[in-house]
Amino acid sequence: MTETVQRPKEARRKKRAPNTPPTAQVRFPVGGAKTLAEVQYQRLLDRITTMELPPGAAISEPDLASEAGVSRTPVREAVQRLAREGLVEVVPKSGTFVARIPVSALPEAVIARRALECMTARAAAQFATRSQVLSLRAVLEEHSELAEIGDREKFHKSDEKFHELVATVGRLPGLWRLVQQVKLQLDRFRRLTLPEAGRLQLIIKEHTAVVDAIQARDPDAAGAAVEKHLSGLQLHIETVVAAHPDYFIYDADPTDLLKI
Repeated sequence: MTETVQRPKEARRKKRAPNTPPTAQVRFPVGGAKTLAEVQYQRLLDRITTMELPPGAAISEPDLASEAGVSRTPVREAVQRLAREGLVEVVPKSGTFVARIPVSALPEAVIARRALECMTARAAAQFATRSQVLSLRAVLEEHSELAEIGDREKFHKSDEKFHELVATVGRLPGLWRLVQQVKLQLDRFRRLTLPEAGRLQLIIKEHTAVVDAIQARDPDAAGAAVEKHLSGLQLHIETVVAAHPDYFIYDADPTDLLKI
């Protein structure tokens, strides 16, 4: 007589009915700790985009490694990554330098950013809650406080916070990550525009128009406000390039870029 083998209770599986969704909890992987190379990359990137290390500045891997208390390997990896991104230039037998800003890269970055952020603003106008609108208003207040004391570096970070929050409110945070990738060269240029008279106040005015449109639940107005805000950067290209000639690579005529 054949003996029936009983499977353990926990091994028995119930058959799921057709078209029934799974009931198990979905688990997403949590990001691990940053590597030493990633840490050095972010530090060097911050120093370049804040213009602490301006275009043309020499970069010493031994000095950076000694300053950070790490070996040269993670610093070298960070420098190589920045070179691939066009922010660092390695010149054989001469040294490593912060790359100058290609004039031709600026309108491309503005166009890409404008397209992506018009979408996030339109989405924010559709999905924003009252508390999220208040959060956006709070960032505008922070803008005003920083403009009053003339802290341009913190103002720039507050500006970044605003644009990221719009994307979050619009439920499109991934688009903000794409924006960060396309605006690496543009960030350095934008910092050169901040000292211009009335520039901070203009940014606050334009950001306020974006929030007003979001609060009014008007996607068309929100998209138009962002387009006007970001397109204005192109109007500064000729002036900024003329004021800082050593910071740029003249691979395009700044006056032609105004037509794009």
